[in-house]
Amino acid sequence: MRIKTKLTLGVGLLFLLIIILSVVGIKYVNELKADTENILIANYNSLEYSRNMLEALDKNAEQLINKFEENLHLQEQNNTEIGEKEATGELRKQFEILKSNLTDSSVYPEIRRGIFQIMNMNMQAIQRKSQLAVDTADKAVLWIPVTGTLCFIIAFTLLINLPSNISNPIKELTESIKEIANQNYKKRVHFESHNEFGELARSFNSMAEKLEEYSESKLDKIIKGKKRIEALIDNMHDPVIGIDENRVVLFVNEEALKITGLKHSDFVGKQIQDMAIVNDLIRDIVKQVVEPQQKTMKSEPLKIYADGKESYFEKEVIDINIVPTGERNTQFIGQVILLRNITPFKELDLAKTNFMGTVSHEFKTPIASIQMGIQLLENQQIGTLNEEQQYLLNGISEDTNRLLKITGELLNMTQVESGSIQIKMSVTEVHSIIDYAVNTNHSAAEQKNIKLAVQIDPEITSVMADGEKTSWVLTNLVSNAIHYSYENSTVFIDVSKKGNKIMFSVTDTGQGIEPRYQSKVFDRYFRVPGTKKEGTGLGLSISKEFIEAQGGELSVISEYGAGSTFSFSFSDK
Repeated sequence: MRIKTKLTLGVGLLFLLIIILSVVGIKYVNELKADTENILIANYNSLEYSRNMLEALDKNAEQLINKFEENLHLQEQNNTEIGEKEATGELRKQFEILKSNLTDSSVYPEIRRGIFQIMNMNMQAIQRKSQLAVDTADKAVLWIPVTGTLCFIIAFTLLINLPSNISNPIKELTESIKEIANQNYKKRVHFESHNEFGELARSFNSMAEKLEEYSESKLDKIIKGKKRIEALIDNMHDPVIGIDENRVVLFVNEEALKITGLKHSDFVGKQIQDMAIVNDLIRDIVKQVVEPQQKTMKSEPLKIYADGKESYFEKEVIDINIVPTGERNTQFIGQVILLRNITPFKELDLAKTNFMGTVSHEFKTPIASIQMGIQLLENQQIGTLNEEQQYLLNGISEDTNRLLKITGELLNMTQVESGSIQIKMSVTEVHSIIDYAVNTNHSAAEQKNIKLAVQIDPEITSVMADGEKTSWVLTNLVSNAIHYSYENSTVFIDVSKKGNKIMFSVTDTGQGIEPRYQSKVFDRYFRVPGTKKEGTGLGLSISKEFIEAQGGELSVISEYGAGSTFSFSFSDK
């Protein structure tokens, strides 16, 4: 039977039951009403007329005739019982005799007897009709509950069976669809009925069979693809560890097992944080996974001792997010921890640093000899130079100073890269730091007619810092400010107290730095595009390393088109 037909029959049957119950109730109510009206209208009125006629017999002649005649006339129109009409006719005869002779007392007993006869007939009728009404009420009490009970049973049966006949197949079909979504293509639904659910079941089973056939036909390719990926991961020269969303290890290649010293069976299928408890190297590797806040921190290369040598690895944690088929939101399914072997690059970097240090150190001797030769040539006691010779000598002097500055920066960089920065913290006079930077850049400022405006908080006299390196940093910042400022401008050097810190700041009135480049100015060898190709691009990078080595901070605030302010601060202790 079709679902629509079932619903139509079920609802229609409920309406029919309501109609039947209503008809039965109305029928018996009407019968009770009719029986009651028969008693009240017919018999009760006859008794009332008879009582009035009896009362009239006790009146005087005129009242007797009028009242008796009135009630007798009404009685003659209300003859409803068998024999009541004859009795009323006989009463009329006796009343006519009384009317002709009111003094005839023998008529009164006959009249009274006739009245009592009519009353007796109606009293018997009332008893009979009352019993009939009682019988009707008994039938109503019986049949109305019986009909109501039958209707309730049928309706309750429909309530139990009809929704389940519709909802159960839908529920079974929903569960089957979920199984198919979970790739259980062997799931089938079985509806014996020939309604819409039966057609839906046949269509669903056909779809499931085709999906199962398709899945089995592609299973071999999937397995081959999986083996291909596993072989690719195992043959990678970089350690790789894969975990799921619950941090359970899914796969690990031979390189990862080699550096951790663990076995495959001890690794795969275990919680990565459990492995970190017993293995220090795993703890360092998964620190970024277990502690999400570590993701925002700069990670240093890992130094691992394996295969009898020290190796350096750069860690990268890659989140795996997918968009499930048919959905829009991404779903996190795990992470891949990749350790890139940067040992060759580290060795090259170390060799480069050593080379830079050696070359810079070797350059100092010939540069010192050149400077000594320049000083001798500038000595008037040796001889006087003509104007052209003096011009050439000034050029050689400037180039020598520039070469000496570059050599100093390279030496400082080798200290930074080798980690051998030697910091000598001591109480240093602020004025000595300022004076050194101002005197060193005095000549360059005069060439561009730039004024150096110094402002020092009177309460600040000294600072706990490495005087030599701090003076170098401030000198470098002032030199940059002069270089990038326009002619006839002012460079401001300010020393103030901000909270519990002593702040050194250098403000220029140049073009400023574009916002997109402000985060890169402290990178090595970086130069803002469009600037003159002077220097090595190492000054700010070395300055930042020197200040941070002393526990301070170096920062920049720049408004493009209005100038820049470079500041570094130390704790006031």
